[in-house]
Amino acid sequence: MDEQDASWGGDGVALTPHRQPADQDVETTLRPRKLAEFVGQPRVREQLELVLHGALKRGDQPDHVLFSGPPGLGKTSLAMIIAAELGAAIRVTSGPALERPGDLAAMLSNLTEGDVLFIDEIHRIARPAEEMLYLAMEDFRVDVVVGKGPGATSIPLEIAPFTLVGATTRSGALTGPLRDRFGFTAHMEFYAPEELELVLRRSAGILGVDLRDDGAVEIARRSRGTPRIANRLLRRVRDYADVRSDGAVDRAVARAALEVYDVDEIGLDRLDRAVLGALVRSFHGGPVGISTLAVAVGEEPSTVEEVCEPYLVRAGMLARTPRGRVATVAAWRHVGLTPPDHAPGEPQPTLFEE
Repeated sequence: MDEQDASWGGDGVALTPHRQPADQDVETTLRPRKLAEFVGQPRVREQLELVLHGALKRGDQPDHVLFSGPPGLGKTSLAMIIAAELGAAIRVTSGPALERPGDLAAMLSNLTEGDVLFIDEIHRIARPAEEMLYLAMEDFRVDVVVGKGPGATSIPLEIAPFTLVGATTRSGALTGPLRDRFGFTAHMEFYAPEELELVLRRSAGILGVDLRDDGAVEIARRSRGTPRIANRLLRRVRDYADVRSDGAVDRAVARAALEVYDVDEIGLDRLDRAVLGALVRSFHGGPVGISTLAVAVGEEPSTVEEVCEPYLVRAGMLARTPRGRVATVAAWRHVGLTPPDHAPGEPQPTLFEE
C-alpha cells in the first residue's frame, strides 16, 4: 500500500504508521540532523556509525545501505543523516516513480561524486529499472540502449561514484540480486515506551510544547511503538491543551485529549475496536476471513489488513490462522466480555501496560 493511500485509523487522528500529507512539513522540522541526535535503534546506530566513519577515515565511498522495517520508524531520517554525516547532497525518489530504465538513467547521470541516492519503497521499483541499477551499484555505469530492434545499440555511460540508500517496508519482496548488492543492511525495530518518551521530549522542545514527564509517559504508551504516531499524537494533545487547558501537557490533559480523539489506553482507535468488536460479537471470535471482517466494519480489506491487523497481532489480540482471523483471550477481555474456552492465548499484559 502506498503511504499516500493509507487510510485514517480513526475519526479524529490517524493512527496508521504510514505517512499522511499533513505530516510532511512537521516531519521535516522534527527530523534529527545528526546520528548523535537520532533516538532509538541503538544497534543500528552503532553499526551505521562504524560504516560511515570507517569509510570517511579511509577516504572511500561508503557501501550501499538498505533499511527495512515497518513504516514510521525513521528509515527516511537515517537516509538524510547519512548524507549529512558524509557532507554530501541527497537525491530522493521512490520505487514506484522508477517505471522505466530511462527514469533511473536520468537520475543517475545527474549525480555528482559522493552523492547519496535515496530510494524509498525500493521493493516497488520496476524490474527493467532494477536490472539497470545492478550495474550502477557495482561498476558505477549504466548501459543506455539507443534505437529499437536489430539496429539497437548499447552505449555505456559512466556515472559518478555514489552511495545508494534503500528503504523498504517489505524486505521479503526484494529480489535476491538486489538485496545482495547492499553492503550494509539493517532492520528497524519498534520502539520501547521509554525511547518514545525521549522522542516526545525532543519534539516538544522543537515545537514549544510544555510537556510534563507524566504526559510524555501517557502519550508514549499509546503510540504503538512508532515515533511518527507519537509525534502525531503530541500535536493533537497540544491542540487540546491550548484550547481546553493552560497549555501544559500532563497525564490528565493527555488522557482527556486522547479520549476525545478515540485513542484508548493501549493505542487502539475506533477502527481497531470496531474490528475486535465485530470479530467477537458478530463472529463469536472467529475464524473469519479478512474480507468478511472488513465488510462488517465498513472498511476496505487492505485497510484492515495493513493498518489495523499488524498492531492487533503484535498486541496479542488477534491471531492469523489458515482458516481466518481469530480473537484471543486478550481481545475478549479488552471488549469487556468473558473469553470462551476455545479462545487462543493466555491472558497477557498489554504492550504498554503500566
